[in-house]
Amino acid sequence: MFRPYLFGVLILLMTLALACGSAATAVPTAAPQPTAAPTPTPAPTAAPTAMMQEPTEAPAMTADAALQAVAAELAGKPGAIYVGDLSQLVGPSPGGVEEALGDGTGNVPLEFLEKNKHIFETDYYRSLLDKAKLTDPTPLTSSGEELNIQYACINRALLPCKLQTIYFAENIRQRTNGQVDFEVSSYPELGLAGSDMLELVEQGTIEFAQIQPAYVGGTWPLIDIIYVWGLWKDFKSEHEANTRLLETLDQGIYDNTSGGKLIYHIWYGGNDQYFFSRRGAEREDFDGLKTRSHGTTMTDAINGLGGEGQFMAFAEVYTALERGILDAGVTGAHAGHGQRWYEVTDNLIGPFISMPMGFETMNIDTWERIPADLQAIIIEEGAKMELENLRLAAVWNETGVKVNVDKGMTFIPWSDEMKEFVYEEVALGRVLPNWIKRVGPEEVAIWNDIVAPWAKVQIEPDGTITQVE
Repeated sequence: MFRPYLFGVLILLMTLALACGSAATAVPTAAPQPTAAPTPTPAPTAAPTAMMQEPTEAPAMTADAALQAVAAELAGKPGAIYVGDLSQLVGPSPGGVEEALGDGTGNVPLEFLEKNKHIFETDYYRSLLDKAKLTDPTPLTSSGEELNIQYACINRALLPCKLQTIYFAENIRQRTNGQVDFEVSSYPELGLAGSDMLELVEQGTIEFAQIQPAYVGGTWPLIDIIYVWGLWKDFKSEHEANTRLLETLDQGIYDNTSGGKLIYHIWYGGNDQYFFSRRGAEREDFDGLKTRSHGTTMTDAINGLGGEGQFMAFAEVYTALERGILDAGVTGAHAGHGQRWYEVTDNLIGPFISMPMGFETMNIDTWERIPADLQAIIIEEGAKMELENLRLAAVWNETGVKVNVDKGMTFIPWSDEMKEFVYEEVALGRVLPNWIKRVGPEEVAIWNDIVAPWAKVQIEPDGTITQVE
């Protein structure tokens, strides 16, 4: 009775043994295939591997793409930036028509941008994009701070001061939730001439101010390196030289204010220097011309033309012209327009090419009282202010003459004969030689290293001047 059962069990055991034997022999059969197997095996993992590797190549591309995205977002609005497409800078200026920071319609037109494209192609402009941290802004962590900081610009009627009030100060207020408030005032309101601004910022008498180079050249001769009137024949060379001087000049601001914190630079577009004069534009018209001067090198230029340079506070010039105390004043076309010099003079003569910068500097003790996150935000907004300033400078460079002519003035450009006289006799014959006498070997070396390649004028060890190719 038990044999069929035992036989069935035996059959079952043999079947299992054969099955196990087949599995065991299958392994050696498959074992030689590893060289072949990896070929199909990676196929499923190849796509994920490639997908996982993409971020490793992305940092540079991502940063660039992020900045491009910011540029696209800001395009056509105040604050627009240049990352290769000038058309993105086209659009309204801050404040629109009312604030008159753009053209006559309150805009920044492509035509003006194209004429001034060199402004946006410098290494310095690119450094501002990094400084502004547009793709990675500092987060606000402070709360409950109440920082009211007095800021002194040259004059509220000037376009840069308007921009600082409605753009920089307002952006700071919004980004810090009202914790930082820059109270904008001006030199005339504070009874200041500007010549002692380095000392006032150093002492903390003025917490935050624009240090205007032309005003402080008497005590810091190096700064007049940007004011050799009549030297420059094209706008790009002058601007390239000025941006390359900034590292050296910024250090000078630091030294002369005992560690004052430079927040940003203000650029005076539309600042080519014109004579607002009652006389004409020939050499004899400058003989004895009593002319308001704003600095040492401008006095040299006026005297080199045959006039009589007289330093006078900017806000006092209108009255002096009106009363005949002065025959002329020299300043930027927009600056003179802002002071309504067109009401007391007849002709706009020149120009001396010029787009200088002011140094917006804070007293170091004031700066160090500010929390770190707010400091970072102020620096970033300062860089954004400078970027917008340069965008608008392209407009100001093109509209300075027009706004005065529209008020009834006659524009008389230098004749070819006067251009040659201004360059040879005024710039190289008087202004630059007098600057050389006021400085030492270190300043001369700075000129030869940074300015000479763009100005094509070199200073020799004996102080003589050589024109170079």
